[in-house]
Amino acid sequence: MSFTGKYELQSQENFEPFMKALGLPDDQIQKGKDIKSTTEIVQNGKKFKITTTTGSKVLTNEFTVGEEAEIELPTGEKAKATVQMEGNKLITNVKGMKSITELNGDTITNIMTLGDLTYKRISKRV
Repeated sequence: MSFTGKYELQSQENFEPFMKALGLPDDQIQKGKDIKSTTEIVQNGKKFKITTTTGSKVLTNEFTVGEEAEIELPTGEKAKATVQMEGNKLITNVKGMKSITELNGDTITNIMTLGDLTYKRISKRV
């Protein structure tokens, strides 16, 4: 099953409290919460390039499953992380935050957990 495709955000839960916990300034949180974002994924075997565009902000991460890579967080901070693949899920832990991205047909569900806070995004292939 290939993740390759372009996905548009359909819904999200707990965006504001999660971004606040990450340390994003309130003005950026307010700007980002109502903007539709698109994510483009290019998968070539174990290599991934994921580009998320939210308004004028573009966040691109490239990694190879099982190898350490530098990941850019929503705050713009960069950190080292290793992404693992389990079936149709991409799983990583970076700076105390766990991220699970699951592909089901044309729907991608991304769940990020930081302490007891959970942020959920659901995107559909366009």
